Amino acid sequence: MVKLYIVRHAESEWNPIGRYQGLLDPELSELGRMQATRLGDFFRDVHIDVVYSSPLKRTYQTALEIGRVKGLPVMEERRVIEIDHGKWSGLLVNEVQRLYPEEFRLWLEEPHKVSFEGGESLQDVYLRVKSFLEEIKEKHWGQSLVVVSHTVPIRAMYCALLKVDLSKFWSFGCDNASFSLVHMEGDRNVIIRLNITCHLGEFYVEAHRAL
Repeated sequence: MVKLYIVRHAESEWNPIGRYQGLLDPELSELGRMQATRLGDFFRDVHIDVVYSSPLKRTYQTALEIGRVKGLPVMEERRVIEIDHGKWSGLLVNEVQRLYPEEFRLWLEEPHKVSFEGGESLQDVYLRVKSFLEEIKEKHWGQSLVVVSHTVPIRAMYCALLKVDLSKFWSFGCDNASFSLVHMEGDRNVIIRLNITCHLGEFYVEAHRAL
C-alpha cells in the first residue's frame, strides 16, 4: 500500500482577490505562510518518506514547511502543476464572467468539456496526474508520500484515483492548506480523509467556488 497525502498549497497573494493563477507564480500571502506553518506542525508526528511538489512558488513554499519539519528534501514534479488557464490567466473571476460568460458557465457546469484557449484542457491535466499516480504506486510501494499541488490537478487526481468521470470534478472540496489521505491499495484506492482543515484553526479560509 501507498499512503498518499494530497495537499493543496496555502493561500497565495491572489487567492483572496479571486484572480486566476494558472502557471503564473505569485508568492504565498502572509496568511498563507501561517497556514503553511500549521501544515508543517501537523505533519511533525506523521511518518513521511517523500515530499513532492509542483514547482510553482505557492506550492513549493508550502512543501518546504513540511520538508523542514520532516528533514526531507522537496522533489519538484511538473505533472502536478496547476492547469494552464491560457487567456484566463491573471484575470479576476468577475472579469472572466464578463469577458467569457459561456466558457465560465461551462467551467462550472461541465468542466470536462473545457479547453482553455492558449492553455490546457481538463483532460490534459487528468492524463498527466494519472501518469504520476501510476508511477508513484509502483515506485513508492510501502511508503508514505506528501504531494503538494493545486485545486485543478488535485480534483483531477481524485477522479483518476476513484475512476470517476471528469464531469464529477467539482464534487470534491479543496480548500487552501487542506490535506487528504488516500490509501493506494493493490486493487483499489480508498479516500480515508478528504479536504481536512482542522489543523488551520483560525487561519482557515473557505475556497472560492470558481477556483
